Amino acid sequence: MTRFAPNSQLETHEVTNQPPPFAGHNLFDSDLALRDAALREGGAWVGAPLSALGAEAGSEAVLELGDLANRHPPELVTFDRYGRRVDEARFHPAYHQLMGVAMDHGIHDIAWRTEGPGGHVAHAAKLALLTEAEAGVLCPISMTYAAVPALRHQPDVTQPWLDAVIGGTYDAPLAPIAGKRGVTIGMAMTEKQGGSDVRANTTRAFPLETGGRLYRLVGHKWFCSAPMSDGFLTLAYTDKGLSCFLVPRIAPDGTRNGIQVMRLKDKLGNRSNASSEIEYHDAVAWLLGEEGKGVSVIIDMVHHTRLDTMAGTLGIMRRPLAEAVNHVTGRRVFQKTLADQPAMRSVIADLALEYEAAAVMTMRVARAFEGQGEGDRAFARLAVALGKYWLTKRCPNFVYECMECHGGVGYVEETPLPRYFRESPLNAIWEGSGNVIALDVLRTLHREPGALEAYWAEIGRHGGKHGTVVEFAARLHERLGRPLGESDARRLVEDMALLLQAVLLVEHAPEAVSDAFVDSRLGGRWGRCFGTLPAEADIDAIVRRQIEPLAG
Repeated sequence: MTRFAPNSQLETHEVTNQPPPFAGHNLFDSDLALRDAALREGGAWVGAPLSALGAEAGSEAVLELGDLANRHPPELVTFDRYGRRVDEARFHPAYHQLMGVAMDHGIHDIAWRTEGPGGHVAHAAKLALLTEAEAGVLCPISMTYAAVPALRHQPDVTQPWLDAVIGGTYDAPLAPIAGKRGVTIGMAMTEKQGGSDVRANTTRAFPLETGGRLYRLVGHKWFCSAPMSDGFLTLAYTDKGLSCFLVPRIAPDGTRNGIQVMRLKDKLGNRSNASSEIEYHDAVAWLLGEEGKGVSVIIDMVHHTRLDTMAGTLGIMRRPLAEAVNHVTGRRVFQKTLADQPAMRSVIADLALEYEAAAVMTMRVARAFEGQGEGDRAFARLAVALGKYWLTKRCPNFVYECMECHGGVGYVEETPLPRYFRESPLNAIWEGSGNVIALDVLRTLHREPGALEAYWAEIGRHGGKHGTVVEFAARLHERLGRPLGESDARRLVEDMALLLQAVLLVEHAPEAVSDAFVDSRLGGRWGRCFGTLPAEADIDAIVRRQIEPLAG
């Protein structure tokens, strides 16, 4: 269909001084921070698939799909026209098209079908890129990716599911998995009385066969993410304790399983995605792993979804920043573009530093997920918690500042800024809110000395090149040598995350970027809001890395 430019000559005035539409950028090629970090950490091979997704995700068609999927959220259909229970979440076609894009580009499985290094880096970078078009579809995609390690605990039961995930494509209709081109996996852990304290769960599992793995589940889940998935990892108590189960939507006998969707959550954001409350009414499920060891099985899934809270946050930051750069370079005020106004230029530079630091940290943590040695695994366990806590805490104010760069139009729903502002707090809450993550860091430091050793090894590889970094690291090292209480957790996590970001930037980013980041974030030469960098910061060099690729 031919598209015509809108009419700018109205009866009362001519529409002028407006920026060009944002659509049409390759979201990977125009993002130097992500591109450089992904190629460095994942290897040159990741460039082609990431560029291919960047082109599609930045197209007018896919950006419009993101808008439509959020304007038309899913609806719960409990019964069909004849009064039979169906318990289905039904979606706008845009949602299904976006799920197809995600799985066609292998966001759910590239980490598991890649031989050699770079798979998890490619996964995280792809997830960030598609988040720039629409964040909600990445919830079921992330869980499908993250379910693989947990499913591998019991391959005698789960091999058909693993075969349908790895190499699978999007196949929405409910059907037995043997006849599907691909499947998605959801998660149902928390209950009303417990929240993060899953030990307080009351859902029970009863064996259906002596010595076998088939059980029936009775109970509820207060949060079941993506109830339209083909199966769910869930927790329930057996006589031996809290255990992990795979619950299919279609039971082994080919009938609908006893999973009733009570309601969909009416959420602040993430509106294209269905989050639900469910009940198990003798739902058939397979036990994964050992009875009573369910947390140790499902924690593998949580570990990987925490990486995706970082990657998703990166995408939530990048789209508003790119939109802000597009706006300030395309609009003039007082005979200059907004981008040439010193106050605005300082804000864009400060936001750029925050994003650059988020990108190098996310890609480095993703590479740690590739590691086979205990040092890499220990670093990944600690660093993903540091990154999840810090990036998600920084995100809401970051998106707000990008919104403010637009003036009043940024507050209007026709732009994507309100949608991303509503999205911005979610990853801080999902998969462990701030206190849960900060306390998890303390537990890791206490129980796994190797994790702290791996952290200091990472700092030592990069951290001796800047005096402010050395001084900050020495103070942090001294603090970590003292007894730490729960009230110390948040500040400790902040400082550990900032130091990691700083040393990565000093090693890999242009000097203008690393110097300004270190002087402001570690050196204390910074105000309380974005746009308050030290006078010596090379604003022009920092901003050019944002403007020139989008102008090209």
